[in-house]
Amino acid sequence: MNSFSPDHARNFCIWTTGAVSKMQTAEKGVNDHLREREAAASSGADEAARGTVAVVGAAGFLGQHVTLALLEHGYAVRAFDRVPFASRLLPGGAHPRLTVLTGDFFDARCLEATLAGCSCCVHLVSTSIPQSSNADPGKDIRENLLGTVGLLEAMRAVGVPKIVFASSGGTVYGLPHAQCIAETHPTEPLCSYGIVKLAAEKYLALYRELYGLEYLALRVSNPYGPLQRLDASQGVIGVFLGKILHNQTLTVWGDGSVVRDFVYVEDVARAFALAAASSVPAAVLNVGSGAGASLKRIIELLQATTGRPVDVRYLAGRVFDVPCSILDIGLARRILGWRPAVDMEEGLRKTWEWVQGNG
Repeated sequence: MNSFSPDHARNFCIWTTGAVSKMQTAEKGVNDHLREREAAASSGADEAARGTVAVVGAAGFLGQHVTLALLEHGYAVRAFDRVPFASRLLPGGAHPRLTVLTGDFFDARCLEATLAGCSCCVHLVSTSIPQSSNADPGKDIRENLLGTVGLLEAMRAVGVPKIVFASSGGTVYGLPHAQCIAETHPTEPLCSYGIVKLAAEKYLALYRELYGLEYLALRVSNPYGPLQRLDASQGVIGVFLGKILHNQTLTVWGDGSVVRDFVYVEDVARAFALAAASSVPAAVLNVGSGAGASLKRIIELLQATTGRPVDVRYLAGRVFDVPCSILDIGLARRILGWRPAVDMEEGLRKTWEWVQGNG
C-alpha cells in the first residue's frame, strides 16, 4: 500500500494512457480536465468507462499487483497515486487498458477527475503502519479516516456505485478469542491503525445505508511476495529476505513465538479482482492463507529457501503485537469463490527469486 502526504499536495492530475515513459502532463489543471471529462461523457465517447476500475494507491506493493490482476480479469484500470504507476511486472511497462494518473489523494477535485465514469474504486491508500500509528493517532485519523470519507464523498459526487476497501485482518480483531478468527469475532484493535481501519468499515456501512453504496471490505492478513520493500518497517518476510541477501542480522521483537497468517500477494490481488466483479452488495471478508506460522518457523523456512545461514537478534516484545492471528477465510470462499493458490514454500521461493534479481 502506498503512502500519500498532504505536504506534497498538488492541485492537478497527470494522465497517461499506455506507456508511462510517454507521459503527457495535464497543464490546464483539474477544472479544464473535469470539463473535458464531462463533455466526453455527454457525447457518449466515454462509454468504455463502464467497465473501468480506479485503483487508488496503485503504485505501492499491493497496488501494483491489484492493478495487474484487474487487467488480467478484463477491466480497464485507472492507476492513481502520488507517483506514476510503473510496475516491473507489466511487460513493456504499458497496457492498452491502463491509464496512469498522478495527483493528490487529499484533493477532492483530483479524486473526482480520477473517479468520473468508473464502475468501482479499489481503495488501498494508507499513510500509517501499525507499528507507528499510536505515536500520532490524530495524524492517523486526519489522513486515513477523514481521507477515506473524502474519497467516499468524491465517489458520491461523480456517481461511482461501488468500493473495494483494503482493511486489516491483522489489527482490527485485537487479542484473539479463538484459534481461527472469523469475521464475527469481536473487534478490539490495539493500535490506531486497526481502529481507523475498523472505523472506515463503519463509514462504508453508513454510506450503504444513506446512499446505497456497494462495498466489500477485505480484511487482509500479512501479504508478501515480489515488489515488497526490503527496507520497510513492516512486511517481515520482505525485510528478512533483504537482510539475508545482504548478510545482515534479522531483528525479532519477542521470542519469535508470535504467529501470523502470511498470504502470497498474487492471491490477495486476485481476491480484490473477484471482489470488484462480485454482485454481493455489501460484505466484510477475511483474506489470508487460513494457516499460521510463527516467526521462528518463518526464519527456518527462509534459511531452507535461501540456503544461507541466518543470524537473529531477539528484542523485547511490543504491546501491540497480538500473540496469534490466523484468519478464517471460509466466507471469502463462499462469497467470492476465492481461495489461496500458492503455499508458503512456493511463495517464499518465488519471493526469494525476485529479491535476488531486484535487491
